[in-house]
Amino acid sequence: MNSSPFKNEGWLYGLAFLIALGFRFIQLGAAPLTDSEATLALQALQLAQGKAPLLGPQPGYILLTSILFVITEGTNFMARFLPAAAGSVLVFVPWFFREKIKPRPALVLAFLFAFDPGLVALSRQVNGTMLAATFLLLAWAMWLQRRALPAGIFAGLALLSGPSLWAGLLVLALTGMFLRGAQPRPTESDEARAADGSATPESESIPPQAAAIEYRPAILALIATLLLGGTLFFLSPNGLSAWLSSLPAYFKGWTSASPMTPGRMLLVFLTYEPLGILLAVLALVRGYRPGSRRVLRLSLWLAVALLLAVFYRQTSELVWVIIPLLALAAFELSRLLTIFPEERMEVGVVVMALMILFAYIWFDISKIAVNPQAALETTTLPLFNWNIQIASAPYVVLLGAGLIIILCVSFVAFGWSVRTAWLGATWSFVIFLGLYMVAAAWGASGLRSENGVELWTPDQPPLQADLLLTSVNDVSEFSTGDDRSQPVTVTGIDSPALEWLLRNRTVEVVSILDSEVAPPIVITPLLENPDLVAAYRGQDFTWRQAPQWELVKSPDWFRWLVFRQLPRENETIILWVRNDLFPDGRETSQ
Repeated sequence: MNSSPFKNEGWLYGLAFLIALGFRFIQLGAAPLTDSEATLALQALQLAQGKAPLLGPQPGYILLTSILFVITEGTNFMARFLPAAAGSVLVFVPWFFREKIKPRPALVLAFLFAFDPGLVALSRQVNGTMLAATFLLLAWAMWLQRRALPAGIFAGLALLSGPSLWAGLLVLALTGMFLRGAQPRPTESDEARAADGSATPESESIPPQAAAIEYRPAILALIATLLLGGTLFFLSPNGLSAWLSSLPAYFKGWTSASPMTPGRMLLVFLTYEPLGILLAVLALVRGYRPGSRRVLRLSLWLAVALLLAVFYRQTSELVWVIIPLLALAAFELSRLLTIFPEERMEVGVVVMALMILFAYIWFDISKIAVNPQAALETTTLPLFNWNIQIASAPYVVLLGAGLIIILCVSFVAFGWSVRTAWLGATWSFVIFLGLYMVAAAWGASGLRSENGVELWTPDQPPLQADLLLTSVNDVSEFSTGDDRSQPVTVTGIDSPALEWLLRNRTVEVVSILDSEVAPPIVITPLLENPDLVAAYRGQDFTWRQAPQWELVKSPDWFRWLVFRQLPRENETIILWVRNDLFPDGRETSQ
């Protein structure tokens, strides 16, 4: 292994791991599960209760989470534990590739993995996306280091992770095909040298016997992992059928309906990954001049993954875009760390000046976000015999601040040096976008705004879930003395998140409420039912809020960028409680 230039490299990886744990585990169970999350969590809970539910195409998450539910309890935190743990472990993956990408870029990549908003958001979701990404990269790393047994185990776990794995394998396969097609064909002299045995060490292949020794334990470990992990040690045999259904589920995703369009997918990529995009573009410009094979491979991987993710229209598949993007960003950022002592003062001055301008620009963007429609208004300026229409003040300020930045960088380039101007401008953007990335990661974790719209989730969490559960518990405790004893009947609502919320009590889901049956607690959509109005008392709750994409205009995206707010449509449900469960209702009935 190459000697490390860092005195405490292991401790720095540990620091990156602690940062990743903080972003992924702080208040992990605070937000209620969405419908898509609750579907998988309910299957794991039913397995933990000894039932045999029909498993979805993500058996790895469901089976492993059921073990956690048996050991502890079925909570929001435990339902999200495995994806958060896998996302945290991802920061150690660059360590195993440090011989190929060098120690410094590998360490920088570990910290980028820890802070990245997309990886933070996906790590806090109940699905197998982060399991697939982490296990596949670990299997790849173990194979490169000739550790066949761990490679087979991680490959088996990756296969059990669900449809996201097939997206990653398709990206890597297409990238490999394009790279092979781009390689020049061997000449007659190359074939002659290969026949004489004078090939270079890089072109030598692994001997057939050594390859057989490597493949055999890996394949055996993979099969054992699929059999034992896919059946939960033969306690849930239908896990294998769920694994086989992951590939059809991935292909079905190409034709299934999705609120995301290709344009919105690109918007998610641009607004959540600006730092990675900036550094990756600089790395591409720098790497294509000398024809760097490493930059060529990563750029092709990035292009293929982005193209597939945009047209697949599922934000979870952007994980395969983020990985090569951050790898390219790590190469460029590690180069930017090289600043000579005699130029640190000049670079620092440029950075401080530009950061003041960037802060002023952000305040102006926030002003536009407070009232986007007013910012579009124009002002008429009479000049001689003409009335000149000029844009609103916030947009003029944005344009002026941008021109000032260009002038400042130009003056530094002419007055000091081009290198000082380049380093100062680049580090200004890196610091500003780095702060934005940390804020976006904090927002993507759900900690900044409970009612914010984060585009990484396929559906939004229930808004008043905690209030609804508290009301049900209070009614049950007042009527029976036990906050979980009263059963609940749900009618006309298709919401796995509601079933998960009421998981600790008896819940019956029916399509139509029987008029001859009077359950104590009923939850219905917003409707007028004379029988319920006469015999029950109701309270409405806002349950789901779906973004109204058709009403979103261009100025609304400024508001979303700053406050994560979009026009939304409320779905209201009503909690009905039978009259005789209240003290005054009992006296009236008596």
